[in-house]
Amino acid sequence: MPELPEVETVRRGLERSLVGRRFDEVAVGRDRVARRTSRQELRDGLTGARVVEANRRGKYLLLELDTDAVVMVHLRMSGQVIIDDGASEAPRHSHVTALLDDGSRFLFVDPRTFGEVVVAPRSRIDVLIPEIGRLGRDPLVDGVDMKAVTEMCRNRRRRVKSLLLDQSHIAGIGNIYADEICHSAGIRPDRPAETLSSRSRRRLTDAIVDVIEQAVELGGSTLADSQYVGVDGQPGTFQERHRVYARTGQRCISCGRGVIRRILIDQRGSHFCPVCQR
Repeated sequence: MPELPEVETVRRGLERSLVGRRFDEVAVGRDRVARRTSRQELRDGLTGARVVEANRRGKYLLLELDTDAVVMVHLRMSGQVIIDDGASEAPRHSHVTALLDDGSRFLFVDPRTFGEVVVAPRSRIDVLIPEIGRLGRDPLVDGVDMKAVTEMCRNRRRRVKSLLLDQSHIAGIGNIYADEICHSAGIRPDRPAETLSSRSRRRLTDAIVDVIEQAVELGGSTLADSQYVGVDGQPGTFQERHRVYARTGQRCISCGRGVIRRILIDQRGSHFCPVCQR
């Protein structure tokens, strides 16, 4: 699933390519993509509206329209938002297709159909998508500091990775970046959070910021399935910097001594170096 760095890369692409553009002709191919409202409401909400701002909260893209409505796009497992010149046939699984006023085309492509697009008046967004209101701090929008991490870890026996994945604490971190953050901080992902010293919490704070910023700079991570791409169709390259994620059985790049192990945490494969991470 695209995580904060991938969604932020898409947001920046939309800020460059979509802000100021008007949706002229809109087609919605499947009911599932508009399951919180309806295909008709999605078409009506987009047609004739102009995008004035491209925002994001955690993994949620939020496009502000000049009609005082908001478009929420969630990529889920395999969603893509593409802006192209409209010269070729739309790719398979293009569930929302919109021609823009400058001749370009907006596409929401989703082979696995878990993603969704919602258009609603600003006053209804919190009702239709209540989970947005439950999101914690966004590392790029709000920042993450030692105080926030200390509060997250205090008096909790939950494992560090479990807390990083809990969107009510820090929004946008998923499986890939939780593993990479724990490695950068030198902390085992299954370590109880309440056992972290002040020094360890400082390392964790710094790692959250550093890993997220580096990943955004490199356009996020495109894995072997190649499903995540930016709005220009180009893959990210942060996967070339992964030190533990999906490297089970390989020698640790950081220490050169440990062999990357894989364990299950909350039913998710979790990767770490037993030498670097304690």
